[in-house]
Amino acid sequence: MVSIQSSYTVTPSEPTPDVRLFSLCEQIKLRTHAPSFYAYKPTNFDKINIHNLRDALSKALSIYYPIAGRLCWTHGGRWELHCNAKGALLIEASCKGKTLDDLGDFVPNGLVTQLIPNIDYTAPLEETPILAVQLTRFSCGGVTVGVAMCRGALDGTGGMRFINTWAKLARGEPLDESDQYPCHDRTELNSRKITTMGSGFPTHGQNGHSDHSDHDHSEYGAPPPWLGSLGTEDAKVAVEVMKLTGEQVKKLKMKATSTNVTSVDNGNGEMTKPFSSFESIAGHLWRSVSKARYQGNNSQPTRLTTLVNCRNRLKPPLPPVYAGNAAFPTATPTLTFGDLMENPVGFAAAKVKGAIAKVDDAFVRSALEYIDNVKDMNLVRYNFHYPAKSVHKGAWKGNPNLFVVSWMNFTYDHADFGWGVPYYFGPVYMDAEGKAFCLNKPNGDGTVHVAIALDSAHMPAFKKIFYDDID
Repeated sequence: MVSIQSSYTVTPSEPTPDVRLFSLCEQIKLRTHAPSFYAYKPTNFDKINIHNLRDALSKALSIYYPIAGRLCWTHGGRWELHCNAKGALLIEASCKGKTLDDLGDFVPNGLVTQLIPNIDYTAPLEETPILAVQLTRFSCGGVTVGVAMCRGALDGTGGMRFINTWAKLARGEPLDESDQYPCHDRTELNSRKITTMGSGFPTHGQNGHSDHSDHDHSEYGAPPPWLGSLGTEDAKVAVEVMKLTGEQVKKLKMKATSTNVTSVDNGNGEMTKPFSSFESIAGHLWRSVSKARYQGNNSQPTRLTTLVNCRNRLKPPLPPVYAGNAAFPTATPTLTFGDLMENPVGFAAAKVKGAIAKVDDAFVRSALEYIDNVKDMNLVRYNFHYPAKSVHKGAWKGNPNLFVVSWMNFTYDHADFGWGVPYYFGPVYMDAEGKAFCLNKPNGDGTVHVAIALDSAHMPAFKKIFYDDID
């Protein structure tokens, strides 16, 4: 349905530093690309010009020059970012006979997956672009901008700042200082530097590990396995987008906060702030998914993993304009289906809140030291990104865990390329069962979209439980 019209390799408009950047935080990420897209219904179609987009992208890459580079292997299965100005990929495509309304609720499968560039992962790492973008025109006059951004090079916050800078250049507006001078100094998250900084960080013993640490970093270990019977070889993953109105979000937060839960602490026995929208939604998701997966197995272990932006959690904090990866995983304690089902939603939300609250300066520094000493980096990457080892001899084994990512603070309403504010932004492709994204709508009415991938056998029950338990 989607046909490619043209493609360009876009390089920085000005000479950029030829340097190599290394960060331990980026070692835990995959070489794959995070796919997302923006949908627009422009009123001024003459402004949709691929050449303007290309020129603005070239200027943006001269500022965010690492994105124009390539990852390359170093020692021990690790990589560094070579700022060699090889450029980003820009594609122009069309989807004839289809309108944006045909995308429905933008469920990330089917036609939606054709709206981002296809990345060839059989190519060597050193030849794979960090950024690929696809502009797709629809018969109705609407357009989408599909973005594939390498997970191993920068996180969602850094990627969003880059997109907003590119959009501002496309609009012909002047850049402010924060746009012009992003921080590319990856050594800020390199333990070989930060272990000598800050107060109270443990010194290294003779074995290269810290002499003491309060963190076991189980988030990098294997998640709890499915203990039930095996599924079938033809089991499929279904993807749905669940909509929560602003009123439903408020009701869910009230249900979570009003619960008499005594374990709402930051890991040190200290009471913290009331539940946020994300903590309430994530706890509700975890509980609902466990109910849908339940097969009489009360003792089935389960955990929830999420990501935390640590720019403001280090002491001193990273610059707000830090343009690398600063998102660290954190996991709840391992519970059981029975624990979640027999307790109200506030119990699950408290575990999510505690997992997020423990990510402080000491946690991040300890995590970097842990990553620095990992022997099998591929295993850590797998455990981090996939909620369970879910395949056994060709058959779907089942997954008791959940990985929830918040995109609720992303300022994608600034991604106006001169065609107006995008009326939708979201993920494009979800292949990991048990993964979910929470996103705000740009109109600010409090609506939250939750995109989730589950075993298709569990999806009908989940959808019913998800809404019934709010009411």
